[in-house]
Amino acid sequence: MEKQPDIIISTADLAELEYQLERSKLPPEFIRAIENELDRATVVATKDLPEDVVAIGSQVTFNILDTQRTFTKTLCLPADTIKSEDSISVFAPIGAALIGLRTGQCIKWQTQRGQQSVEIVKVNGKTR
Repeated sequence: MEKQPDIIISTADLAELEYQLERSKLPPEFIRAIENELDRATVVATKDLPEDVVAIGSQVTFNILDTQRTFTKTLCLPADTIKSEDSISVFAPIGAALIGLRTGQCIKWQTQRGQQSVEIVKVNGKTR
């Protein structure tokens, strides 16, 4: 199995994600995949999260390497996806892949279209 990249997550995002996962109706295998990512993350105080790390509320530009398509989206909680046109839920397959990655990192993640490689091009800051 290929080694996944190191990820960093803030204590606030971790707490929110754990809270949301407990109440979600997501498929068990998807919840396990997210929990596995959270288990291997380096957890830091919110104030210590580097600016180039994707967090909840970050606007992020990423590339789907398999299709060479680039997107700019704001990573958000499921209930907040209606707040902006460019939002992507942290519980969408690609959204789950983004959390905790830094600019330049790539990850292989299971999506509805099979496993895809996602590369972080730029983290444009937080909207919340």
